[in-house]
Amino acid sequence: MNTIRFLVAAVSLGLWLPARVLLAQTESEVKARYSKSEYRIPMRDGTHLFTSVYVPRDTSQSYPVLLTRTPYSVAPYGADQYKTSLGPSLLFQNEGYIFAYQDVRGRFMSEGEFELMTPYREQKKTPQEVDEASDTYDTIEWLVKNVPHNNGRAGVWGISFPGFYAAMASLAGHPALKAVSPQAPMADIFIGDDFHHNGAFFLPHAFGFLNVFRRERPGTEQSWRPGRVSVDSPDGYRYFLDLGSVANVNAKLFHDSLALWNQLMEHGTYDAYWKERNVPRHLKNIKPATMVVGGLFDSEDLYGPCAIYHAIEQNAPSVRPTLVLGPWPHGGWARIDGDSLGLVRFGAKTSLWYREHVELPFFDFYLKDKGTLNLPAVLVFLTGRNEWRSYDAWPPKDAAPATLYFHANGRLSFSVPTGTGDAVDQYVSDPAKPVPFTQHVTTSMGTLFMVEDQRSVSTRPDVVWYETEPLSEEVTVVGPPVADLTVSTSGTDCDWIVKLIDVYPDTASDNQPMPWGMHLGGMQQLVRYEVMRSKFRNSLEYPEPMPPNTPTRISYALRDVSHTFLRGHRIMVQIQSTWFPLIDRNPGIFTDIYHAADSDFHPTVQRIYRSASRPSGLKVLIIK
Repeated sequence: MNTIRFLVAAVSLGLWLPARVLLAQTESEVKARYSKSEYRIPMRDGTHLFTSVYVPRDTSQSYPVLLTRTPYSVAPYGADQYKTSLGPSLLFQNEGYIFAYQDVRGRFMSEGEFELMTPYREQKKTPQEVDEASDTYDTIEWLVKNVPHNNGRAGVWGISFPGFYAAMASLAGHPALKAVSPQAPMADIFIGDDFHHNGAFFLPHAFGFLNVFRRERPGTEQSWRPGRVSVDSPDGYRYFLDLGSVANVNAKLFHDSLALWNQLMEHGTYDAYWKERNVPRHLKNIKPATMVVGGLFDSEDLYGPCAIYHAIEQNAPSVRPTLVLGPWPHGGWARIDGDSLGLVRFGAKTSLWYREHVELPFFDFYLKDKGTLNLPAVLVFLTGRNEWRSYDAWPPKDAAPATLYFHANGRLSFSVPTGTGDAVDQYVSDPAKPVPFTQHVTTSMGTLFMVEDQRSVSTRPDVVWYETEPLSEEVTVVGPPVADLTVSTSGTDCDWIVKLIDVYPDTASDNQPMPWGMHLGGMQQLVRYEVMRSKFRNSLEYPEPMPPNTPTRISYALRDVSHTFLRGHRIMVQIQSTWFPLIDRNPGIFTDIYHAADSDFHPTVQRIYRSASRPSGLKVLIIK
């Protein structure tokens, strides 16, 4: 695949692209200020990893090394071929750093075998026992000893998959490694990042990413491999519906040619394969200063930043990590201004502010002893009010718990239900007619659905909603809401998708400009969602069937929020059992869905209980 085609594909998939793609200068401007060298750095097991290094031409001072390790290529290749910008932002390029970019094992020009989220090997008894932490150690050791004009300090950063490598770098233990910034890091892709949420499969993202990414190669290479499956329709809803069961993806399209896809299909529960790839469980006693960055509207890796931050906070007492959460889609802090997403405005160019006042000062302080650093433990943007908030902990310690309970006639309130008996709401969920997850015609996951207007589905008979009266005062919700449901299904498995929504008043003023024919009045803006696959309600490792037509308690956390529901707005909670094709269809029976037949899919009747004895609601944390 040529570069232009890959960039188009990557944008459509929501993959992170380096800031240089979207904040490009010119190659000649970089070349005027930096010299480039290419190295094959030996690892302890004899494998050589290809690394491009850009050193400032001004040799009157020494510079720290800023390393990025990536499976997405360090192109362009060739000592006379230069990137069009360097570092996390142009601010770093102007500041002056030694920038090192490395192809990880088994990717592009590096030797070895690629492994998806290589497990950390705490005890390495032989030189052949390697992982991303040891590869980072060996790389930094070589760079500080062989690259001229370095000051003996190194930092590591990366976004998305490179964010995973940055998180693992914190375990390297090299004395020169002083600062690490995992940004939108993949922490666990069965629990909550990328390909799964609570075991539910995110079909278009997994399909699209692995179709482009692939794995197999005959040897080192400088370009993306051709031969990916062509999607012959822009209508993802129809395309994946016609494809049928997930089992048909391999049978009809990949034909066992994609090993990574097969691995996903072989590990349909939280088994040893997934457990050893859980990043947070390994983050103990790390030493480098750490700043974890995430986007509140990241459709791919919103779970990772908070999970990794909490792991370091709890298990690395010598490190005071910083968590930064902004109003961004995946990687948005590096590639857009950050003043809007879809129809939602944030009142300022939040990404530009972050780059100048947070990211650059963090690395300058730890790698250059430059300036003062006054970052709080937690820096979070509060949407709705559109302001940055600083906290000593996340969620904030003074946040008060409350529950939004479901009531009759679609009412939602903080009052406990008083009715007796089996007060219920019910709907039929038909996998042949699933609820679409977005209004846009797309075969990818995208990002805009994270703030999209939900009115297009709220009138469907298979979507149930509960709504407060217009608020007389602001309500600010922080941290992870928890869906606390008493429910039943006529089948033996089903999905429960809970959405937290901000309903604008009819009098809401439009932004300028607005798309033709669209208005903010009455908009039902998605704030957060999450899915629980019923069979995983008690354990991701040991699934169990739902007892048919039996009230069952299901409780699970949504991803973290930081949002103010303004005065005059309403709070809404929607519940449904399909959201297609974002989430693969549940056949309604207890089975291995990855290998289900098309004939296994049947409609089921879902019931939501809302009596005093069997309440349902959404638990939230509220702060003034």
